[in-house]
Amino acid sequence: MTSARVTPEGRVTFEDASFRCALGAAGIRAVKQEGDEATPAGLLPIRRLLYRADRIAPPDGRLPRAPLAPEDGWCDDPFHADYNRQVTLPHPARHEHLWREDALYDLIGVLGWNDTPVVRHRGSAIFLHIARPDYAPTAGCVALSRPDLRRLLAMGASSLEIVA
Repeated sequence: MTSARVTPEGRVTFEDASFRCALGAAGIRAVKQEGDEATPAGLLPIRRLLYRADRIAPPDGRLPRAPLAPEDGWCDDPFHADYNRQVTLPHPARHEHLWREDALYDLIGVLGWNDTPVVRHRGSAIFLHIARPDYAPTAGCVALSRPDLRRLLAMGASSLEIVA
């Protein structure tokens, strides 16, 4: 695994490159809980890439990738069996839409957080995605500008080492 390092100061470093990033509004925490708006500390593999094929070209790199569809979502309901899993919409439980009007999810790296096994209330939908233009805090994800995210993936980053 080739890891990029994420620091509490909002920097992602990989090889000789350094990128600005947005983190969760509550900072980085070693103990993550659903809804706490914290980015979890730890070594998180990038499981796969999802992208809006109607807006961007497939990302470069060796990670598995798949285009998003309008009916793609992510279950963030800790009381449902699909918690912290990609789902098809409509879905009966609380969920997040992956097909967004803004550009934040035009490219998503699905991070390996709370997925083997899934533990209720430990946090869901922790992604590497595109940052808002002002780098406003996320709800717990790591976000970079579109060019920086594409460059990081093309350089071969396959995991994030998020340090508290």
